[in-house]
Formats: sequence, structure tokens, C-alpha cells
Amino acid sequence: MTIRSATLIGSGAILLWSLLALFTAASGAVPPFQLAAMTFLVGGLLGCASWIARPSGLAALRQPLPIWALGIVGLFGYHALYFAALRLAPPAEAGLISYLWPLLIVLFSALLPGEGGLRAAHLAGALLGLAGVVTLFLGRGSLSFEAAALPGYAAALACAFLWSGYSVLSRRVGAVPTDAVAGFCLATAALSLVCHLAFERTVWPQDPAQWAAVAALGLGPVGAAFYLWDIGVKRGDIRLLGVGSYAAPVLSTLILVAAGYAPATWSLALACGLIVAGALVATRAGNARDAAVESGS
Repeated sequence: MTIRSATLIGSGAILLWSLLALFTAASGAVPPFQLAAMTFLVGGLLGCASWIARPSGLAALRQPLPIWALGIVGLFGYHALYFAALRLAPPAEAGLISYLWPLLIVLFSALLPGEGGLRAAHLAGALLGLAGVVTLFLGRGSLSFEAAALPGYAAALACAFLWSGYSVLSRRVGAVPTDAVAGFCLATAALSLVCHLAFERTVWPQDPAQWAAVAALGLGPVGAAFYLWDIGVKRGDIRLLGVGSYAAPVLSTLILVAAGYAPATWSLALACGLIVAGALVATRAGNARDAAVESGS
């Protein structure tokens, strides 16, 4: 698999994550941890289903404890902290802080062996993407960071470091098969169920459309996306994927607009322009790196 093809596969995760808000809105009033338990169960079983044709895939679950810790902390830890951030801080501010993770991926990946250090084009692309996301959030209303919400802001910042750390460290353990992600998803489902029983009241989807939205979440944004992301960060251009990740909230908003859940605004158009510009800047650096690596191999 070439770097370019792995990067394209990883980009599929970004496209699937752009559907997260739509399917979550369509799933009704299911509490966060209950929804996580249901969807990660579907996502984990999705990976296990392939083992019917590939029994050897089951062996991927035999991993050392540090690998399991990385996967579970990355998937469950991120979502648990994100839910806490939304409870303890205004959603817009919490979402903006947590979405520092693409920029952190660009910065942290410079420390990886063989990555050639931090490239100015990647950093510039990430900053343009961040500016696009800030513009998008400002367009939804003014941002006000309050001292009373500091615990929520801290949880959101921890989200950003946790997901970027999981993504970059996954590249360091690139020999671990992607099949192991199925185990991480099932473990996350189990832990989410524990949290749901401890902190939430059970609310089931009310009609077939809501059940379909839950299933779609488990198959796509909370299922296949994590397998695609694993391939991308382990074998593709991780910094280009970091820059490209800023497209997810903009694509998500565009989808919500098309579905009638949100209005079209000037900030959305400007955010699109900034993120496209950032992606183009970073893509030039990524293409140059891919050509150099693949010609050398």
C-alpha cells in the first residue's frame, strides 16, 4: 500500500465523521454514554464480522497490555472527556477547544522517526484549518470563556491531547493489525455501558428512523471510521490527515444545512475557503514527501 492510497483511506474516516452530527441529531434523546455503548458495540461487531471470512483476524486481539491501554484510552477516554466537557462548559467553546487535535497531530507527528521534522507547509495548512474552524464557531454565536467553566475547558483540552496522542502513537505501533480496533471498540462499548448505568437514565430510540440513525452511527462514524483512520495514521501521511481533519466540522455543518437542521451562513462559506486553502498548502508538502519516500523505496 502506498502512502498516497493509505492517506486516501484515512480521509474516508474524516468524511464519515462529518456525518456524526446528522446521525446523532436523528437518533433522538438517547443519552451520550448509552449512545456510545450502542454504537461502539455495532462498530466492534462490524470488525468482528470480517473474521467469518478471515478467521486469522481474531489473532489480532492477542496484543500486549500497553497496546490495549492505548486503544481503550484513545477511544473511550476521548469520548468520556468530551461528554464531560459538554456538561461542564458551553458546547461551542468546548467543541472549539477539543478541535485543537488536528493541529496537535501536525505538531506531535514531527517527533516521529523518519518524518523529517516539522514542515512549514503542514503547519501553515493546519493553522489555516484552525482559523476556518474558529470562523465556523464564531458564526454560530459569540464565544465567551468563563472562569466557572474551567473544568469543562480542561476536559476539552484533554480531549485534544488524548486523540492526537492516540493517533500519533498508533503510528509508532504500526505493526499492530487494524483488526485490533474491533477489540478496542467492544471494550469502549462495555465501559460506556458501565458509565451509562452509573450516571444516566435509559432512553431508547422512539421509532424506526431513530433506530436506523443509531445503526448508521455504529456502522459509519463510530465504526468503519476508526478502522479507516487506523490505516491512515499508520501508513499514510499523518500530517496531511491532521490538516484534512479540519474539514469534518465544516462538512458536518454543510450536511446539517442540506438536511434542514441548520441555516447557511457567511461564516460557513468563509470557513470552507480557509480549510480548502489549508488543505491545498499541506497537500503540496505531502505530495513532495510521498514522491521522495516512494522513489527512495
